[in-house]
Amino acid sequence: QVQLAESGGGLVQAGDSLRLSCAASGRTFSSYAMAWFRQTPGQERNLVAAISWNSERVYYAASGQGRFNISRDNAKNILYLQMNNLKPDDTAVYYCAAQTGGPLGESWPYRIFGQGTQVTVSP
Repeated sequence: QVQLAESGGGLVQAGDSLRLSCAASGRTFSSYAMAWFRQTPGQERNLVAAISWNSERVYYAASGQGRFNISRDNAKNILYLQMNNLKPDDTAVYYCAAQTGGPLGESWPYRIFGQGTQVTVSP
């Protein structure tokens, strides 16, 4: 089973950009569809963006459409989330996640999560 570790979070101002990374351990990273979720206190963890194992298909939730870009480097076992024009509503803990079977744009197939990285956007 793959293990995931996020990095790149921090405190930024509205309008800034940030790139999150997720390093995966194990030799089977390329067999997983991957995704980014985010969660605020007291709320459910919500799917933000997802990418197929070969990068041919991507999915974006409405919250990130046009501002976020998900990508992956299977040679380096890394997943990325480029976030542009950040808003205070983007403040959350961001998690990367992996799944091996199920619709790309639905939350339920993602069963493997990292520990998360905090993103805080000030007004």
